[in-house]
Amino acid sequence: MNKYGAEFFGTFWLVLGGCGSAVLSAAFPNVGIGLLGVSLAFGLTVLTMAYAIGHISGCHLNPAVSVGLWAGGRFPAKDLLPYIIAQVLGGVVAAGILYLIASGKVASDVSSLNFELSDGFASNGYGDHSPGKYGLFAALITEVVMTMMFLIVILGATDKRAPQGLAPIAIGLCLTLIHLISIPVTNTSVNPARSTAVAVFVGDWAISQLWLFWVAPIIGGVLGASIYRFIGAEKS
Repeated sequence: MNKYGAEFFGTFWLVLGGCGSAVLSAAFPNVGIGLLGVSLAFGLTVLTMAYAIGHISGCHLNPAVSVGLWAGGRFPAKDLLPYIIAQVLGGVVAAGILYLIASGKVASDVSSLNFELSDGFASNGYGDHSPGKYGLFAALITEVVMTMMFLIVILGATDKRAPQGLAPIAIGLCLTLIHLISIPVTNTSVNPARSTAVAVFVGDWAISQLWLFWVAPIIGGVLGASIYRFIGAEKS
C-alpha cells in the first residue's frame, strides 16, 4: 500500500499546489503570480514530489502518465487501476481543501472566483470555458500533443542511460513549459486526475467537458510512449 499512498499524497500536492496557485494567487491584486507563476507552481509540485516519493511509487501523479508508462513497458498492468484510483482520490481531497480555503473569502464562493486564470475553480475547458476561447479541436490537439511530449521527456529522463538524479528537474521544467504553452487553450490538463478533482466541485459544464481531459491525455500518453520506444530503443 505504500506506493498507492505515495500516489495519493503526491497527486494531493500537485492539485493543491498547482490549482491552488491559480485560484488563490494568480490574479491577487498588484502582486499576483500570473500565468508564469501558475506554470512554475505545477512544475514545482512534480519536481518536489519526484524527489520525495519517486523512490516509492515512481511519482506518476497522473493517470495518463501511468498508462503511458505501461504502454512504454515500464509499469505493470496490475497496478494501473489502483494507481489511477489513488491519484483521483488524492486530487479530489486536495480540491476539497482548496474549496474550503477559497470559500473562506468574505462574501465569496467558488462560483464567484472569477480571477483571470482561475475562472471556474481552475477547471479545464474548451469553447466558452477556454481561457482564450479555443474550440474543441484546438483543445484536443493541444492536450494530446502536450501529454505526448510529457511522456517522451519522462521516459527519456528516467532512462537508465540518462544522467542519474536529474530526472525530476527535467520533468518539472517540462510540465512548466507545457503550462506556459497551453494555459490559454485549455487551462492545461495533461492530467485526468487534476481535471477531475476540480470539476467535481464546479459541476455543470466542467463535468460535461471532462471527457476530453481523460481521452486526450491518455491518447497522448500512449503516443508518447510509442514514440519513445521507437526512438529510444537500444541497438543490439
